[in-house]
Amino acid sequence: MKIKLRYPALALIIVSSVGNSLFAQTTRTEKDLLGEKQIPADAYYGVQTARALENFQVSGVPTSFYPDYVKAYAMVKLAAARANAEDGRLKPEKLAAIEKACLAVMDGKYHEHFLVDLYQGGAGTSANMNANEVLANIALEMSGHKKGEYQFIEPHDDLNMGQSTNDVYPTTLHVAMLLHNDKVVKEARALSAAFHKKGDEFKNLLKLGRTEGQDAVPMTLGQEFHAFGYQIDAAIDALVKSEAYLYEENMGATAIGTGITASPGYAEKCAVHLAKITGKPMHLSKDLVAATSSMQGFVMFSGAMKNLAITLSKISSDLIFLASGPRTGIFEINLPPIQPGSSIMPGKVNPVMPELMNEICFKAIGNDMTVTMASQDGLLQLNAYEPVVAVAIMESQGLFFKGIPLFRKQCIEGITANEKVLKHYMERSVGIVTALNPVLGYDKTTELAKEALQSDKGILELIKEKNLLTDAQIKELMDPAKLTAPTPIAGASAAPADKKASGGKKNKKAKSKTK
Repeated sequence: MKIKLRYPALALIIVSSVGNSLFAQTTRTEKDLLGEKQIPADAYYGVQTARALENFQVSGVPTSFYPDYVKAYAMVKLAAARANAEDGRLKPEKLAAIEKACLAVMDGKYHEHFLVDLYQGGAGTSANMNANEVLANIALEMSGHKKGEYQFIEPHDDLNMGQSTNDVYPTTLHVAMLLHNDKVVKEARALSAAFHKKGDEFKNLLKLGRTEGQDAVPMTLGQEFHAFGYQIDAAIDALVKSEAYLYEENMGATAIGTGITASPGYAEKCAVHLAKITGKPMHLSKDLVAATSSMQGFVMFSGAMKNLAITLSKISSDLIFLASGPRTGIFEINLPPIQPGSSIMPGKVNPVMPELMNEICFKAIGNDMTVTMASQDGLLQLNAYEPVVAVAIMESQGLFFKGIPLFRKQCIEGITANEKVLKHYMERSVGIVTALNPVLGYDKTTELAKEALQSDKGILELIKEKNLLTDAQIKELMDPAKLTAPTPIAGASAAPADKKASGGKKNKKAKSKTK
């Protein structure tokens, strides 16, 4: 019988703990506060990771599921090691070995040994110790020693020197989220560009705008799609600005922010190294006790992601509405048909990609609520619920990173306009009557709107019947440039940009004369 396990390394723990002999496995003995434990000889993790693997089999999603999260651990540990070496606490030969190990992990190697489930009690202690043990054993092996020979490089004394999970874990999460945000922002910008490209493509297609689900005033389909792009631009801007809350870190705070076990100046040195390693403007918090107990940075960043989710969800729902039909809906645009829409209704094609985007957004909005609840419930000098905050935010980032490019490629880039439908609505709608106000007056246009609704005739049809405007006037009226922009005042002309600027200079001169 063949047994297939999702995480092969986990099998080593299971086999050794139950004494099964599915395959031969040599072990090494490690011990901690609770006593001795047998660890697979070729495992890079140690005793505390082994206990976490037994205790926290919850989601089946390990640290290694997010590569940037693993890299962030290596970056933080490297910064700490260099700062400790500068202070003379960490010997040069140990620094050299730890540097090699950290750089290897930053390069994408050994990630499969970061096995602890993302859901865990202990405020991230297990995840921190998993990193300490794996990096220590990589360093040992690279130095010509065997795994587990901690008398040469020790997970606590060397990899966790001057540190606590309470400063390592949140700082690592900040770095991981920053690294992943770069990717999310890149995809969001590509999506915005796709909307703006469609905006240019549709710039001369007149349509009717809608407010509160009712016919409003004319616009172009291009304006509508450019508006989608600008909404995303604003959400991206907020997301990028929210990074400022993640740049602040608390390395050197150790257990509660007092810096116990860290050497004087270590925190400042660590911040400098971390900024160089990550390429981000990381800096030390003004108050380490506050930074260790507060989750404000996560709350602010998660809020910006929720804003992106709300924006994308609103746009997705708008697209679903605009593409509804084909015979009994709005049907102003066509979404690319990428799969049959029904197992029972022939010919049906559903808006599956906007629906998928909505699902992602709903989850991200829910994850923000998780961040909110976890952040408000931490007690005194430490928040024990940081792991679920990590799960929530990184899950949202992962969904956006995967979902946004699918939305762009499978949907937005292939959207086409139904020009005949757009023209039909323009000719039949009462909404166009607003554009006639400056020409015919409000009272007359109100009468036309009422008659159009009662007679089921279009506004332009009535205008022709009543000879209110000539064909030439109607043609001029239907010019997209005039229908979708502010109406010029008769006899007035807009001042060129340079004249406006010179006017400003004249005002300054006038003020100086007054003085």
